[in-house]
This record gives sequence, C-alpha cells and structure tokens, in this order.
Amino acid sequence: MSRLALLLALVLPLAAQSTIEAFGLQWLVPVADDWKLEVLDQAPTLHLLVPRPSTQPRRPTQYALAQTAAYQQLTLELEVKKEPFEARKRGTSLILVYAWRDKDHFNYAHLSVDAARQQPVHNGIFHVYGGDRVRISSEDGPPTLAGESWHKVKLVYDGVKGRVDVYVNGRTSPSMRAVDLSLGAGKFGIGSFFDWGSFRNLRVSGQTAPGS
Repeated sequence: MSRLALLLALVLPLAAQSTIEAFGLQWLVPVADDWKLEVLDQAPTLHLLVPRPSTQPRRPTQYALAQTAAYQQLTLELEVKKEPFEARKRGTSLILVYAWRDKDHFNYAHLSVDAARQQPVHNGIFHVYGGDRVRISSEDGPPTLAGESWHKVKLVYDGVKGRVDVYVNGRTSPSMRAVDLSLGAGKFGIGSFFDWGSFRNLRVSGQTAPGS
C-alpha cells in the first residue's frame, strides 16, 4: 500500500464520523442525518431514523457514542421506544452500549421483542472484542420490549467487578445480567443493531476513571 493510500485509510474513517447534541451531551455518530432531535410531550426526544446493519464483522455500528470521560461506575437511565412494527416492517430491538474502549472493543445490552430462547443473538448482554459479537449472558428471561409504549430502562455497570445489570420497567432477568472483566472503564452509547427507535429522559451518573 502506498503512503498516500495508507493516510487515506486512516483519515477517511474518522472523517465519516459526525457529532450531534442531545440531552446536554455531544454524541459521535456515523451519519448525523440518521438522527433527529425534537420535543414531544415537553420532553426532548432523539430519534434514530435510519437502520444500518453491520455485516462483517457482525456487530452493531449504528449508535450514538456520548463524548464523555470513560466511566468506571455507570448508571444510565432513560426511556426507550421501538418503532411500531407495522410502520416500517421493522421495530424489534434497541441497544445500550457500555464499557466502550474503541469501535472494536465494547459491550452492549440488546433489548428486544424476542426472548433469547427464540433468538439467541437477541435480548441479552453481548461482548465485542475485535470480531463478531458474542453473547455473555444467560438465555433465561422474557422479552424486554413487549408492546408499543415507552419503556423505562436502567443500566448499572461496575467496571471494577465487570458486572452489568439492566432493568426494564423495574425488572431484570438472567438474560439482562453479565460479568466481563476484560474491558474495565469505558464510554456509553445508544442505538440499534438493525432498527429504528427513540430515546428520551436520559440521565447519567457515576464515577469516571482517573485520567480518562
């Protein structure tokens, strides 16, 4: 590879990133026009308008990454709503990214209309470490995005113990709990693997890693 081609290969992926603002934070996204912020019922609401499924490696790329320091202890609370299935023949799942180190190393919670026993790659906690995503939680538990209403979601992550617990409408299950000690502190994000969806009333608290 020539020196010019090498420089372009390094620069172009960075140039493809855009920044949006929502919930008092800056977010890095692949394409800014894929997202829309509006006020609904007096609440700022961020819509993901365009699904962009990944192929190889098989892992999510369509998410907004909060431009914060890396969190060692993280509590992320928000309301989420999938797109009605009939509206666009989709609308089955959303994701919450946590422990993000870079685009090749992060974890995420997948919230879905499917139980994991039906679709093992849905409704659970997943790990990305250089390749395809890998499930790291049990398959035991009910669907988390049943119905067309807003769902209250809380993700609690302890980067020291590697433990994450996700609650949807106050409830959790083995499919929404996992332990991973390989990543530690990291950033967080919101998005979807291959669907549309909306997010509102986002609050974040916790402790950032020293020097991050």
